[in-house]
Amino acid sequence: MPLFALLFCLLALAGFHAPASAEPGSEKQRLEQYISTMLDGLWRLDPDAALAAGYYRYADRLSVPDAATRDATRAFLRQQLAALAGFDEKALAPAQRLDLIVMRRRFEADLWELDTFRSWQWQPSSYNVAPGFALQLDTGYAPLDTRLRHIAARLAAVPAYYAAAQANIAEPTLEHTVLAIEQNQGGLAVFGEDLVQQLARSGLADDEKQLFRTRLTAARAAIQGYLHFLGELQARLEARGARSFRIGPALYAQKFGHDIQSGYTAEQLHAKAKAEKAKLHDGMEALARTLWPKYRGNAPVPADRLELIGQVIAELGRNHVKPEAFVDTIRRQIPELARFVSEHDLVDQDASRPLVVREMPEYMRGTAGANLQAPGPYDAGANTYYNVTPLTGYASERAESFLREYNHWMLQLLSIHEAIPGHYTQLLHANKSNSLVKVLFGNGAMIEGWAVYGEKMMLDAGYGGGAPEMWLIWMKWNLRAVCNTLLDYEVHTGTMNEAQALALLTTEAFQSQAEAVDKWRRVRLTQVQLTSYFAGYAEITAWRDESKARLGKAFKLKDFNNRLLSYGSVPVRDIRQLMSEAP
Repeated sequence: MPLFALLFCLLALAGFHAPASAEPGSEKQRLEQYISTMLDGLWRLDPDAALAAGYYRYADRLSVPDAATRDATRAFLRQQLAALAGFDEKALAPAQRLDLIVMRRRFEADLWELDTFRSWQWQPSSYNVAPGFALQLDTGYAPLDTRLRHIAARLAAVPAYYAAAQANIAEPTLEHTVLAIEQNQGGLAVFGEDLVQQLARSGLADDEKQLFRTRLTAARAAIQGYLHFLGELQARLEARGARSFRIGPALYAQKFGHDIQSGYTAEQLHAKAKAEKAKLHDGMEALARTLWPKYRGNAPVPADRLELIGQVIAELGRNHVKPEAFVDTIRRQIPELARFVSEHDLVDQDASRPLVVREMPEYMRGTAGANLQAPGPYDAGANTYYNVTPLTGYASERAESFLREYNHWMLQLLSIHEAIPGHYTQLLHANKSNSLVKVLFGNGAMIEGWAVYGEKMMLDAGYGGGAPEMWLIWMKWNLRAVCNTLLDYEVHTGTMNEAQALALLTTEAFQSQAEAVDKWRRVRLTQVQLTSYFAGYAEITAWRDESKARLGKAFKLKDFNNRLLSYGSVPVRDIRQLMSEAP
């Protein structure tokens, strides 16, 4: 997910009333009614989140992020926290009790975001209408004519949307301002000639087409107006200085608690990551010494072990695809990974749910080279997109640096992480969960942690044939998750600068210069999310190892994995509790 985006941010629900405590029926029935009514109202007032969830009842609406929406959000969140307190938790089964806990945490986190973190003020990149419109065009949830009518209705609100965005922005960071420019410029393509041609070929009446064109012109003008506003803002920030992208120790600890929901504190996870880095370096040194004669012949072995490891990895980096073959190579990997998972009985799959590898849409580019865009649980049969940034636009030096990073072995690990048995597989299982709450209020550490766990699981099962090259590159890849945690914590709670960050990533994590520069950019644009990979991986691995030790020969990896994934994308600590309580 990087990634990989969660559905809920600031969610408003004006006018909803929870069922009264005196209502007849079991507590479970009351909770189910509450969730159903709440979600429908939520989608009505946050239609872009509804589109992402695959709920299309309100696909003709666009929410304007103004003060009235924030007031409604605040009122809703407080109302829901009060309503949840009215349920008798003792009368609920463990799975329903967890639904209550998950909702309570989400509403508390959203209140904190709204009133304390306030990213809606200082992150201009929060505002971009392109993703929702692109999703409507890409998803065949209704005939094209119907979807165009929905788009026409939403286009009418775009000028107000960007007027509200400009009014909201105060003391922004320069980094988020630049990102907003890049992504909204890319977003203009969604409203370009392809859309005009689809309109021309549609069955809409002439007067409908004319209204559509009028609104489309106004929407493009609003986006261009926002870009002009951002351009002037960038110039002022560069001349006079801007708010720091660092959020500081206090906000970091709070955000870590809301977002990761780990059994570790941020400080504890940071200490664990430092220890894991040393352990990985030990293993990498041993493999590098084994591989040295094969790749470096009789060349003198460096005394410094990091230099030794780095030289062997650099040699392995020479084995990579050509830039123009990058996307197609990933496309060919998917069926191979699916076959391996099936043959080794690692986790259930579902061939009926399509996975489409495609070039990353322009409005998504700027923070990651690849991501997975999965359908929501209401439309779980829709396409899942494995988005990959094409390298054809890269300068030759940058492309070469990037491909040395994503070499023959690393590129396979990338697809394991993003697709099979990583994000794609996990989200397929999550969408089949019998709890919409556990799916929709997804936990990033579970999602990212499973993807990292899946990489090690594949190699443990024999993927790559046990080649020392594959294991060395996996250790390098796993070191990335570890150093993500170190980087994020030390940048946002301390004073780590660009030179120090690049030294950590290139010297100690053996990343290419291009990858390190991109990660430095990412850590300035996000907070806490980079820790989710290691946090989730550490907790899943620990729980699997404990289960294996407890059950002995009765332990079945596939059964463990299927049960783990069956609970949806909730925090690992909660899944662990449910698995422990289940017979």
